[in-house]
Amino acid sequence: MPPSPSHTLEEFIAKTAQQDRGQGLFELETPRLLEVNLNGRINTKMGSMVAYRGQIKFTREKMLDQGLGNLLKKAVSGEGMSITYADGQGKLYLADEGKKISIIRLDNEEIFINGNDVLAFEPSLAHRIEMMRKVAALVSGGLFNIHLTGSGMVALTTHYEPITLKVEPGSPVITDPNATVAWSGGLTPQFRTDTSLRTFLGRASGESFQMLFEGSGFVVIQPYEEVAVAAQGG
Repeated sequence: MPPSPSHTLEEFIAKTAQQDRGQGLFELETPRLLEVNLNGRINTKMGSMVAYRGQIKFTREKMLDQGLGNLLKKAVSGEGMSITYADGQGKLYLADEGKKISIIRLDNEEIFINGNDVLAFEPSLAHRIEMMRKVAALVSGGLFNIHLTGSGMVALTTHYEPITLKVEPGSPVITDPNATVAWSGGLTPQFRTDTSLRTFLGRASGESFQMLFEGSGFVVIQPYEEVAVAAQGG
């Protein structure tokens, strides 16, 4: 007979108990729950804290923290992403709607990550929130991303397992913006509308609006369209 799926209370506590895995600052308690062994400061996505122990103070990033240029962009577009600083000592637990978490260590490198998909990153990484104003009229709420440069760790989230596609000269990669998670720092996406797809699908569709990556680098995608698409011109 198969084992019973039920547990005694003692068994449940033992099975789900937090464990110290010795992985350092960022520790995956589960594929969807990040433990931060905090001793100082970490930058987190606003609203991602699910629990903590110790002495930790949370403050929201101020509009001027990224400089006057980004303040003006936010004022014009109304776009942006909210970052929370977590300062202190203790264990901090982060999650984002049950999405899968991947931890990347940058070594004097750079990466662009969709703003919806950044869970946490070390303050040793310089960050700049950038908006794609060209797509704001096509994608509900527009698209914004975080440009990270330097050395340090970043935790990103995806719906299900991420896939990385290599971009090579003469072999561009075209993606749906709503499924695009991240791309290498040397790439600058171009935006285009495929009217044949719009006609084929018979509706305002995310697939009709695309991101084109050319050159040398990589693009990370997920098997899920994360941002709702709005019909242009109503």
